[in-house]
Amino acid sequence: MRLRRQTDDSDSWRKGLAGERVVGAKLDRLKRRGWLALHSIPLPSGADIDHLLIGPGGVFCLNTKHFRNARIWVGDGAVKVNGGRGHPYVRNSRHEGARASAVLTRACGFPVNVAPVLVFVSAASLDVAPSLHDVRVMKDRGLLSFRREGGVLGEEEIKSVYAVARDRRTWLGS
Repeated sequence: MRLRRQTDDSDSWRKGLAGERVVGAKLDRLKRRGWLALHSIPLPSGADIDHLLIGPGGVFCLNTKHFRNARIWVGDGAVKVNGGRGHPYVRNSRHEGARASAVLTRACGFPVNVAPVLVFVSAASLDVAPSLHDVRVMKDRGLLSFRREGGVLGEEEIKSVYAVARDRRTWLGS
């Protein structure tokens, strides 16, 4: 009888954590360009927001997926990894961005638009449907492109949104 090693939830969790650490380190490098990042924001449901990036280019909610050497296809409503079944990562990213926008708008007292971003760590290739416009999709090595973005938030707005976002109480009622 031959035994096969089956993946379990802890393998998936470790792989996800490794990907989030890669993304977190790259986001932290944006600080000298006026960007502030929060990592692993816990939500009452038990889920979390992987990363929230706040800076001159606006506010971004990043959903991290770690697929080493995989071929990734991203459509308007699904993501396929190596041609397999569809995953709801695009829908989930939209939901997280909308939720973060509503929570931050309520807590800040002024409109806070939060753009969803889907980040793939260590993917071999990434193909995104040209019709997908409301979720930004990128490989982890593209994260430093945020340093060139600006004109959306001023320094005081960045500080204000960051202060509210880093307060755990902000997210309790979300």
